[in-house]
Amino acid sequence: MSIPVGSAVALTFALHFDGSVKEIAAAFAMLTFARAFERNLLQPNRGGKESMKIGDTAPDFEAETSQGRIRFHDWIGNSWVILFSHPKDFTPVCTTELGYMAKIKPEFDRRNVKIIGLSVDSTGDHQGWAKDIEETQGHAPNYPIIADADFKVSKLYGMLPADVAGDAKKRTPGDNATVRNVYVIGPDKKIKLILVYPMTTGRNFDEVVRVIDSLQLTAKYQVATPVNWKPGEDVIIAGSVSDDEAKRRYPKGWKSPKPYIRIVPQPQ
Repeated sequence: MSIPVGSAVALTFALHFDGSVKEIAAAFAMLTFARAFERNLLQPNRGGKESMKIGDTAPDFEAETSQGRIRFHDWIGNSWVILFSHPKDFTPVCTTELGYMAKIKPEFDRRNVKIIGLSVDSTGDHQGWAKDIEETQGHAPNYPIIADADFKVSKLYGMLPADVAGDAKKRTPGDNATVRNVYVIGPDKKIKLILVYPMTTGRNFDEVVRVIDSLQLTAKYQVATPVNWKPGEDVIIAGSVSDDEAKRRYPKGWKSPKPYIRIVPQPQ
């Protein structure tokens, strides 16, 4: 039987003591820490689904929302989607985020992007929260919010461990602190972007708009966007495009400070 690395180190440490009670107690404390560390390192989700990665198919699900029951993939249709999650209703930072997303929803509508929120509470709680959001932020949510009081979607997307159970109302926001993700999902149902924020830092949804512009442009034209790119600025020819193909696409040529950097005006 093999002994995990951390436990082996602690055991070796213990065997070198002369046997005093104080030293033996210290060795056992170290062994306990090593075992706990190994459990968290090797089984971070405690049997749950691994966290999503860019390029994965977004898991499908059925859920109740503030605008009725949906099947996620059917609801997506041929649109792009932003799914952004919240640890609990009536939390201050999330209140500002939900209000701001309602305010800038027309920006997403113009880009064929649907918005959907998620919070680890019931639809009844969502309705009460929506009133607070409108009162304090000037805009009520005008998009659905998933009621994840059974933790189903949070666990499906790897935001909570598989063994989380019980009454959502008895859990604090801190218990669900890892439910703070933003997913951008394409019409092909693949995950294009994942952002993870702490509870104390409000999300920058203007940046998400910029990323959507980049993703949609690069999907259509086989280009990449450089640091801090904004719509209308120069782009980079994707590495997957050969020089011969690039010459056909860009007969006026390109700027090339290095052979692997080929800069052209943004395609229209």
